[in-house]
Amino acid sequence: MSSSPLRTTLLATAALFLSSYAAFAGETIQLFDGKSLAGWKATTTAPEGTFKAVDGMLQIRGGKADHLFYVGADGKATFTNFDFKAKVKTYEKANSGIYFHTQYQEKSWPKLGFECQVNATHTDKKKTGGLYAVRDVMDIPAAPDNVWFEYHIRVEGKRIQIWIDGKQTVDFTQPEDWVPPKGMDGRRIGSGTFALQAHDPGCKVDYKDIVVERLP
Repeated sequence: MSSSPLRTTLLATAALFLSSYAAFAGETIQLFDGKSLAGWKATTTAPEGTFKAVDGMLQIRGGKADHLFYVGADGKATFTNFDFKAKVKTYEKANSGIYFHTQYQEKSWPKLGFECQVNATHTDKKKTGGLYAVRDVMDIPAAPDNVWFEYHIRVEGKRIQIWIDGKQTVDFTQPEDWVPPKGMDGRRIGSGTFALQAHDPGCKVDYKDIVVERLP
């Protein structure tokens, strides 16, 4: 029995949609071009020079509860399931972090999203490789200061995984009855963008090779 023109059209449309979705889901995006802060937007409170592109690196120097958000070319960047990788180097007493599922705000700590901690020798006992206030790495960081290491974050559904130089430090699945940490109501799986943190005036950290792959 031959297909009706309508059925043929619907099947073709569905195939096109699925093909487009698959291509979109596998998209890999370079978040930092190594030359500029194109696609990024800083909090309005950030002192001049807090975030800079220098010699292929995204440098963070100083700040005070300041953040640099990836907004994309259209200012509307958002991610749900993803595989994120970046090279990171901390210096003595640096305190930074990589937020995901967050959104731009002009000042203060992001109200939405999770923070992946970046800190080897700051006084905060929560160290590099931890999911801040959710699954912390305490006292001993997963990577030391003054060396480049790979920060790998993967989110699929309700599951969050973190690896530092290929060694897993977090494997957390948000339960159905999840209650976020006190004062962090927005720390829930959802969707949103990424942000890099400049915690305090002593912060000194470099990022490079920042890429993310969208997952289905």
